[in-house]
Amino acid sequence: MNPSHTQQKRWYCLRSQLKRERIAAEHLRQLDGVEVFAPRIRYRKSTARGRIWWQEPLFPGYVMARFDLDSLSRQVCHCTGVSHLVSFGRVVPSIADTFITQLQTELAADAADETFTTSPLIEVGDEVRVGEGPLCGMSGTVVQVMPATERVRVLLEFLGEDRAMDLDILSLILPRRPLPNQISH
Repeated sequence: MNPSHTQQKRWYCLRSQLKRERIAAEHLRQLDGVEVFAPRIRYRKSTARGRIWWQEPLFPGYVMARFDLDSLSRQVCHCTGVSHLVSFGRVVPSIADTFITQLQTELAADAADETFTTSPLIEVGDEVRVGEGPLCGMSGTVVQVMPATERVRVLLEFLGEDRAMDLDILSLILPRRPLPNQISH
């Protein structure tokens, strides 16, 4: 490959057709000179059928692709599952290589197939609120985490007394936590 051709490659954001991020990514990967990044997140979710594993795109409706805009934009835009290149008027902004590299590095620890699994982060001492069930709306403090059973023991004020109750972790509204790069010392 020509070195000057490689220097023209940049990351761009593509809008996918509705719910077709994975299809767009698969077809883009078949094009010569196109690198694709379409991370997916996998997590447990409570439904009427019980707990299930759920997968969805990290960036719903979007796929990142690295290619030479001048020579491949037409092929990329007409790829199955792709709606269009994200642009502002006639300007098609590129995404910084460092942003994509950092995301790939963070996700690489979990999976090589761009799917990573996440679980709720909860610790003893966290203030939580019950989000469903007969205790919905009550607030309390986590006193024990039981990860094997996906349950936590929460100290709730109930009938004028503090009582420790075992609750399903997926029934709780958890505290917001700063992202690792947002923590100030």
